[in-house]
Amino acid sequence: MSSAALRLERLLERSAPPAFELPSRLAEAYGGQLGISRPSVYANFVASVDGVVAVPGDQESGKIISQASRADRFVMGLLRAFADAVLIGADTFRKTPRTLWDSPTICPDFAAEFAQVRARLQLPPRPQLVIVSGSGRLEAGPALEDATVVTTRAGEASLRRLLPGSARLAVLEGERVSSADVMRVVREAKFERLLCEGGPSLFGELVSAGCIDELFLTVSPQLFGRSAGDGKKALLEGVDLGGIPLELQSLRRDASHLFLRYSIGERRVLTVDA
Repeated sequence: MSSAALRLERLLERSAPPAFELPSRLAEAYGGQLGISRPSVYANFVASVDGVVAVPGDQESGKIISQASRADRFVMGLLRAFADAVLIGADTFRKTPRTLWDSPTICPDFAAEFAQVRARLQLPPRPQLVIVSGSGRLEAGPALEDATVVTTRAGEASLRRLLPGSARLAVLEGERVSSADVMRVVREAKFERLLCEGGPSLFGELVSAGCIDELFLTVSPQLFGRSAGDGKKALLEGVDLGGIPLELQSLRRDASHLFLRYSIGERRVLTVDA
């Protein structure tokens, strides 16, 4: 990425972000300042204009949908720089088992500035990775070092054989992992800024339970279409939310890509699945 050529155009800033002064190169590229409240659970996705966020196959869906957008990967790196932990589902992990879920991996040209952000926030060099896998079906990879994996008794045995000694395993008694279970593990680990990067089923459960504070959404100028059984997934899968309102906080643009920041307009009581 050529950092000198990147500068998001700020179209709307509804209110001042939480106070945090970005390093100058980051502020110039982002088109202003960015702050994330503490505590906060915030999500980041890239979607096509018709709402597709995941496509079938072994390749990383985000790269396909974003058209390998430099600006999208920069925003991903910036949001990871604020996070105590990054939360993903097992399907998301299985598509990229060899990657690291940190800022320099996704956007290496700003690695020094991302490190400055984390140092000023008194965070370790990399956010913790939290993986939700009820079945325990994961592949070995470097990201499992120091990771936390939330699973059930059914997935425990295979994960204990797979995980390195530095990883932590949170084993739940139920047959599936609920959003309440995930948030309980997160609270116990004292992760105050939690970034959710997928997938759509996990995100849907967290929104339904009232766990998400903000959504950062990149809209990529593509149309995919969907048909029954084609393997594509929308931003939300498996839940009926009945129309939860969002409030647009900021809007930025890079060519035909749009970068939106929404606050969730309704909070719901967190419940434990039966």
